[in-house]
Amino acid sequence: MTDMLDESDAKYTQRTNDNLTIPDGPDIDFAAVEGLAENPESLGRQAWDRFRRHRLAIVGSAMLVFLAIAFWVGPYFLDQGFEEINVLERAQGPSVAHPFGTDDLGRDLLARTLRGGQYSLRIAIVTAVFSTAIGTVFGSIAGYFGGAVDGAINFIVNVLLTIPLLLVLIIFGRQFGARPNTVALLIGALAWLRAARLVRGQVLQLKEMEFVQAARAAGAKSGRIIVRHLIPNLVGILLVEITLLAGTAIILESTLSFLGLGVQPPDTTLGTLIADAKGSIDVRPSRVLIPGAIVTIIILSINFIGDALRDAVDPKSGIE
Repeated sequence: MTDMLDESDAKYTQRTNDNLTIPDGPDIDFAAVEGLAENPESLGRQAWDRFRRHRLAIVGSAMLVFLAIAFWVGPYFLDQGFEEINVLERAQGPSVAHPFGTDDLGRDLLARTLRGGQYSLRIAIVTAVFSTAIGTVFGSIAGYFGGAVDGAINFIVNVLLTIPLLLVLIIFGRQFGARPNTVALLIGALAWLRAARLVRGQVLQLKEMEFVQAARAAGAKSGRIIVRHLIPNLVGILLVEITLLAGTAIILESTLSFLGLGVQPPDTTLGTLIADAKGSIDVRPSRVLIPGAIVTIIILSINFIGDALRDAVDPKSGIE
């Protein structure tokens, strides 16, 4: 009896398979699917792909690299130093010997522009990194601990936001400003507020996620959670903030130098060059236009890079 049932089931299965029709569809490349499963594209690679499709950012990056090389390597190919005075060639326009001309003391403006570019970029980088570091520390502490700690830090930030930044820089610049690193640290110590508020908002969201809860359950201390779990997840927005602060730092440094409160002679920055030439803008506009154009190019390049980084680190970016 059992053999008869097994034979009947076998015949039924055969008839079912014979009548079963599988619709035609696209061929599946199983090797490709297996490759995707074995080598998934990392988030960093995806961000890089989105960044390199941003043409203005690529142009901006190339311009910054070119200017940085010119600022640091160019002086070795010049016959005249940035502080070398030649009274016989004072106040000359652009020429073969002096492509950017000379100032009222006969100093070569090309050499001084390259020197000023070095200091302006250094100030921008130091300020951006220093400000972002301070903002990250205070913002992550406020967002993670909340309560009274968050309230106290928010109160300090809100009070400082009501004070005109430029006015404070002028006051402190008159007292402490003179050297590039001093100017950079001074600006950085006052420009961290936006970074702190940005980091605080992100930490408030991240601290409720599963990986943070798991770290707490495993007994990780608050400092370890902040440093090992929260801050690494903020790298993308921190890179964007660094680029924005770098552009802001160049503008503030140029303003301070224009007011005579930045880097003092014989050293120079791009802002100092503009300030030194303000009396001769009608006679020799190139003295103002050349360093002003370089400052504009640097700021635009940094902003292009910042926009591309913001899109690259955002998974919902619209860049194709």
